[in-house]
Amino acid sequence: MSQTLLTPSPALRAPSAGALFMIAAGVAFAGVNTLEQIATTRLGIPAPTAAFLQYAVALVAVLPWALRHGLPSLRTRRPFLQAFRVLLAALGVQAWVAGLAHGVPIGQAVALVMTSPFVVTLGAGLLLGERVSAERWLAVTAGFVGGLIILDPFSASFTAASLYPLAAAVLWAGVSLMQKRLLAEDSPEAVAAWLLLMLAPVNFLLALPAGLAMPSASGWITIIAVGILTAAAQALLTLAYARADAAYVQPFDHVKLPLNVLAGWIAFGWLPPSRLWLGAALIVGASMFLLWRESRTAAAYSASSS
Repeated sequence: MSQTLLTPSPALRAPSAGALFMIAAGVAFAGVNTLEQIATTRLGIPAPTAAFLQYAVALVAVLPWALRHGLPSLRTRRPFLQAFRVLLAALGVQAWVAGLAHGVPIGQAVALVMTSPFVVTLGAGLLLGERVSAERWLAVTAGFVGGLIILDPFSASFTAASLYPLAAAVLWAGVSLMQKRLLAEDSPEAVAAWLLLMLAPVNFLLALPAGLAMPSASGWITIIAVGILTAAAQALLTLAYARADAAYVQPFDHVKLPLNVLAGWIAFGWLPPSRLWLGAALIVGASMFLLWRESRTAAAYSASSS
């Protein structure tokens, strides 16, 4: 990860650069998912081992940059909540990779994990006591209906493995909810550092019961590429949000769905059924509505407090 990548020139500080970084992150994540599925389904690397090695390589890739810029302090007022958040994130990774290892099509898996924001909204209302308007409940309902259409649980083609990406969405929503709690007491740097430094060790512990299986030479090449792409994708996401407001760049995150569908078609010949596009349209439409509502609410609050 080069210094140039992480500190772009002034010419790349416009909001349009944020959109480009977000699309580039989507391309990197499509590469991650495709290579991860190749590693687990074709090269025989067990899912728990693949998940651990992915984030171990990503940590090795990002650590020189982090050391050069100074590692953030892990000091926190809520160490147990921080540790539980990392555990949920690691379990989400394990569920996600398990879905890919069981042959869940990449595009379908990505579409299902896109329901995570609706789980966050649901949890914010039920667990954090936040006020959820009728419009937000409607958006949550539409998002979940979209997920059900994609899952099609009553069809003959449905398998239990399809639930793995949905489990990852729920677990990662829990991570987001706990992050909201933690940021009220801890610095953003500490919250990010816990995830950066602890995700690989926790995934190692989760992989131990199944036994670590060392990959073949081609497996190592694939996993190293997955880890480097993971680090690059996270860096690109950071750059996207640093260059423009979240409300501007977030819609470009939805480009990851067709990118992953394309990757799945190229690598595995998977063509999505029409129900995936219908369900995805509901999910994307509902999330765009939520984003529009949140941006209007934030603008109204800013105007009233000025």
